[in-house]
Amino acid sequence: MHFSDDEWVAIALSLKVAALAVSISLPLGIAIAWLLARREFFGKSLLSAIISLPLILPPVVTGYLLLVAFGRKGVLGIFFEQTFGLVFSFRWTGAALAAAVMGFPLLVQTIRISMEAIDQRLEAAAGTLGANPVWVFFTITLPLSLPGIIAGTVLAFARSLGEFGATITFVSAIPGETQTLASAISAALQDPEGEPEAWRLTVLSILISFAAIFLSGFVSRFVARRLGTAP
Repeated sequence: MHFSDDEWVAIALSLKVAALAVSISLPLGIAIAWLLARREFFGKSLLSAIISLPLILPPVVTGYLLLVAFGRKGVLGIFFEQTFGLVFSFRWTGAALAAAVMGFPLLVQTIRISMEAIDQRLEAAAGTLGANPVWVFFTITLPLSLPGIIAGTVLAFARSLGEFGATITFVSAIPGETQTLASAISAALQDPEGEPEAWRLTVLSILISFAAIFLSGFVSRFVARRLGTAP
């Protein structure tokens, strides 16, 4: 397949957005997954429901809420711009934020399931031997949940790569700035002569997604075998 310069820009931007989205959401995702898997507290069901909202809400609604909160006039948008000089609306950083929000539920739920499958007696045994909770987390919980973390990361990456509705609502589809693969495909379909471009980008999106899922499964099984947790 031969891609034009504009198509290569959209491809590179999509990969950059997806990579940043996963990078900024992974630490928080692990922390919240652990909280939901290991702690009982008032409002736990509410927190779980809020995290799952992007899976249920129309993506356009999520994008609009991001625009209200992180736009130039939004409270969080003003805070980040004045404090860190970081602007989200109609910037590629906003595309990464939207992608992170849309992929976050998949990330958290996958890691949570992995952590809940760990035998808590292993953690309890380490505690009785004098290990503090932080040490138990980093030496037992985190390593044993690594296959789930890898799977969740790849699912979030794939979801971020294909994000469209929230992104185009929040940051539009500006060529070279916020036009990702999904929005480039949409733009090509609006062009009477854009079907070949749409097909090229669609096939590439499928190939990237398949490669990510295959790699995730391979790495997860390899790690599980090394840890002795493979079925």
